[in-house]
Parts: sequence; C-alpha cells; structure tokens
Amino acid sequence: MPLYKTVQTFYIIRVLRNRSLLTLLIAELVSTSGTAMTFLALPWFVLETTGSASQMSAVLAAELLPVAIFGIPSGALVGRLGARRTMLAGDALRAPLIALVPVLHWTGALTFPLLLAIVFVLGLASAPYFAAQRTIVPELLGDDETLVAKASALFGGATHVTLVLGPVLGGVLVAWVGAAGVLLLDAATFAFAFLVVLLFLRGGARVRSDDASSRGVLAGVRFLARDPVLGPLVLTVIVLDMAGAAISVAIPLAAFVRYGEDAHIAGALFGAFGVGAVAGSVLAMKLLDRFRPLRLASGGIVLATIPLWVLAAPMPWPAAALALFACGVFVPLVNAPAMGLITTRPPAALRAKVMTGVMTASALGGPAGRLAVGPVYEWRGLGVMFCAVALTMSIGAILFVSVALRADRSPVLASPTGTPAT
Repeated sequence: MPLYKTVQTFYIIRVLRNRSLLTLLIAELVSTSGTAMTFLALPWFVLETTGSASQMSAVLAAELLPVAIFGIPSGALVGRLGARRTMLAGDALRAPLIALVPVLHWTGALTFPLLLAIVFVLGLASAPYFAAQRTIVPELLGDDETLVAKASALFGGATHVTLVLGPVLGGVLVAWVGAAGVLLLDAATFAFAFLVVLLFLRGGARVRSDDASSRGVLAGVRFLARDPVLGPLVLTVIVLDMAGAAISVAIPLAAFVRYGEDAHIAGALFGAFGVGAVAGSVLAMKLLDRFRPLRLASGGIVLATIPLWVLAAPMPWPAAALALFACGVFVPLVNAPAMGLITTRPPAALRAKVMTGVMTASALGGPAGRLAVGPVYEWRGLGVMFCAVALTMSIGAILFVSVALRADRSPVLASPTGTPAT
C-alpha cells in the first residue's frame, strides 16, 4: 500500500474511533438535514405567502444579520459556557423558534415583521453554535493541523451529504405537506441533536483565559489583526461569503421563476451541489496528503468559481444542476484547509473568539449578498443576477489566491506570532 494511503487510513480511523467526535457527526447529520430542507422550505414559504422576491431576500438576510452584529461577543460566550453547553443552548433555542413559524402561520397570527423577528433570533444561535462545534475538534483530536483539517473535511462531507438528501427530500415534502410542515420537521431535528449531545458528548469544557492576550471580548479580533496569515485571509472571506450567501437565495428563486415553481427541481439543484460537495470532501482528504493546504485552497476557489458564470444563461434544469455539481466538487478543497488553519493556529484559549471573529467577517458580506438577490432579479432578471453573483465570487477568488499564495511562500506560516518557524 502506498505511504500516503496508509497515512490516510490512519487519520480516518483515528477520527472515527473518537466517540465524542462521532456524536458530533451524528448530531450534525440530523440537524443539518433539517436545516438543508429549510434552505428550500423557508424561501419557498416566503415566495408562496408574499409573492415577493425582495421580501424573500429580506427574510434570509435577517438570519445572517445577528452574526454580523453579535458574532464577536459570542466568542466570549463560548469560552465562558464551554462548547458543549453552547451547543445545547443553541439547539434548545432553535427547536421551538423554528416550530413557531408554521404554528403562527396556521393560526393566522404570522405577520411579515414577526417572521423577520423570529428569523433574526434564530440567527443569534448560529455564530456561537458553529464556533463551539468547530473549536471542540482540536480538544478531541489534538493540534495536528492536518488531522484537524481532515476532521473538518469529514464534517464538511457530513454536511454536504445533507445537502444531497435534505433539499431533495425537502422538495418532495414541500410538494406533499407544504413548506410550513417542513419547517416543523426541522424543529424536530434540532430537538434530536440536543438529546444526542446531552447524552453522549464528552468534552467541550470552559476555556480558561490565563493570559492577558486571551481576555476580553475583542481578543479574537486583536489576534486576527496581528496575525500575518489569518488576518488578510479573513478580509477576503467578506467578499466570498457575500457571493456564497447570494447563491443560497438564487437557487430557490431560479427554480421558482425559471423552472415552473417546481419544488422538486429546487431540491434537485441543491442536491446536485451537495453530491459534488460530498465527492469534493473525499477528494480534499486525499489531496491534503499531497498539497500544502493554502495551495490546495487556492486552486479550489478558482475552480469553484468558473461554473457559476454558466448559470447566467437560460438552460434546462439538468444543465444548471451539472454546473452546481461542478461548483460543489471544489468548495471543500477550500473549506477543509481553511478550517484546519483557523482552528489550530490560534492558542486554545483564543480559538472560539477567533472563530467567531471569522464568522463575523463572513456575516458582514452574507446579509448584503442575500438581500441583493431579490432586488437585482426584479430589476434586470435572472441572467444579470447570476452574473452579479459570479462576478462577486470571481473578485473574492482573486483576492483569496493573492493572499493565500503570498502567505504560503512566507516563513511566518508556521508561526502565529509572525516569526519564522525554527
């Protein structure tokens, strides 16, 4: 057996034998399956009840806005509560809130401002939950960047499996029980994740801040501002996630207006991206043994951007699904190396705060991307809207590659203090 395959097998076995990590994976698979169905069900619900693409964009933007506003303080919350308690609190909050939407709709009490408020509060749990889920991985596996990157690829693969099954199942269920019924099912998946983490997850204790550099709400921001690698990379995330957030809105909108208001097609489009991303996650785990992480991420972001330009042209839905599949293949080649770097480079006491700082940067662009889709479509149609998304992604890719390759050639990559590794 070739050496790289032996190393690959060792990493996978080490990850899968960790009971707590398996608990996280199971909770991730179930809860993100529900979330993936909501990716389709929530915009579909707004389009059906209001008929407005702009109001759909506003609702989806409201979900990301709290991350931009409260993302940085939430890092301190994760450190104070610990990763496990943070995840439990997040699921305990999200389960009843998402269930409230269909209940109020069926009783005739749901107004558009109230829907915005509910979605906004749902978004409050996103930053601390994700930060807790990712920063617990080095606690469980150690600080080996390659191992953590592979675990991130494994988590990414689990998430992308749900992007295959969730939207496809969501499309079927929206056509069968309606979008409101699917939202109720999503609430049940959050409740399941809560019970799994409560009963089986070990670890995720509070992180003590023993030195001045890790204390304070802005400690993660200060680290990013000083770090010669993560700091510049995080700035590119603002542009990239603006485009990524726009894509999540553009897909159901395209299915609604271009493909005959067919929820099955919307599910198939999301599913095509998910199939590609699952394949990409497997590919990322293999390629991390052969390529330096930032070089792999640089190639991945360029290749992920190209298929987005194809979507601007009118085409049958299978052709659009093929373009999304191609995009999905290359996204994990960016996410897995980046997540490995983000979660291992900061000291343990700072990881949650750095992670929420990164998420806040992401959320600075995300709401704008989601909010712009509806008005741009209403102004110039789907073709111009997809061109705008692809152009934004291309600008972000150029910025990312220039920063990543410069950092990869620099001797400071191995040291978070900015000094060459010895």
